[in-house]
Amino acid sequence: MNYTENSNDAKRRELGSSTRATGSVTLNDVAKLADVSPITVSRAINQPNKVAPKTLERISQAISRTGYFPNQLASGLASRRSHLIAAIVPTMANSVHAETISFFCDRLRDSGYQVLLGETGYSEDQEESLIATVLSRRPDGILLTGTSHSKTSRRLLIGADIPVVETWDLTPTPIDVVIGFSHQHIGQAVAEYLLNKGYRHIGIVSASDNRAKIRARVFIETLARHGNIEVAVSFVSELTNFRLGREGLAHLLDNGFGEGAVFCSSDTLAQGALAEAQARGLLIPDQLAIIGLGDQPYAAHTYPALTTVRFDREIMGRRAAEALLARINGEPVTENCIDIGFSILERETT
Repeated sequence: MNYTENSNDAKRRELGSSTRATGSVTLNDVAKLADVSPITVSRAINQPNKVAPKTLERISQAISRTGYFPNQLASGLASRRSHLIAAIVPTMANSVHAETISFFCDRLRDSGYQVLLGETGYSEDQEESLIATVLSRRPDGILLTGTSHSKTSRRLLIGADIPVVETWDLTPTPIDVVIGFSHQHIGQAVAEYLLNKGYRHIGIVSASDNRAKIRARVFIETLARHGNIEVAVSFVSELTNFRLGREGLAHLLDNGFGEGAVFCSSDTLAQGALAEAQARGLLIPDQLAIIGLGDQPYAAHTYPALTTVRFDREIMGRRAAEALLARINGEPVTENCIDIGFSILERETT
């Protein structure tokens, strides 16, 4: 072997000893193996057009041999950009949240950002813990679900001085920017829709998270203002599923609710309620009308097809991403409260 080969073998042996001791390969290790300065390795990674082709090839080979991966957090500290966005949602088990996040991520990836996802399970304490954890990773912005947060969470977010977009709700006093729709207006609109259809025996099967409770409260208040309306209520867990829809309607029926209409706080609950009604031989909608919320992909294909409340998850996800990007880039945001609205899609269950 010639001298160069012996020298490189020695470097590799030295590098192997070093990385086994420290547990990770550093930029200095790559520089030593490539026989260049650390600053040349950094330039090859960040500005390869400014490095001679032969030197760049030698550095590339060293990176390949060592498995070196640039420390994006360290580079983010230097540039004050991590290219990381944190998104905090109640649950990904519900497709309405999953779809919104998918559109959100698609838009951010187009601009070179990655999304770190966390689930709260509808717990303010868990949200607070997640916010504290993700802020330690220095994200460039945060997406939140809802506008109800603990005092500690709000203090952390305001103190972090980074862009924050709240979604799925509206408030005149957002932390930064809010993009969503009014749950109060949904509760009122659904009640008025059922009243206009002539129903006088009306029930509600509702989840027990804050937004669902707001819809339920306004729904019941709107019905009460019209008088002579029999209202039956069944609350279930925040984490709704098909089984809870069946159990929620069963509770109403077993406690004296007869023919009429039922508003379910999600399409998942409505699908379960539909199954329970059919299992009991009730005719839909002649004896029992059902309306859901979310317009999930299956809603138009249940039997009968499900009447539901629709809001555009693609618009919400993309506009949330665009608002964050604008704030990150120092561009003006003309509105800090954006209402995407909703609509009632009448199908066969009403």
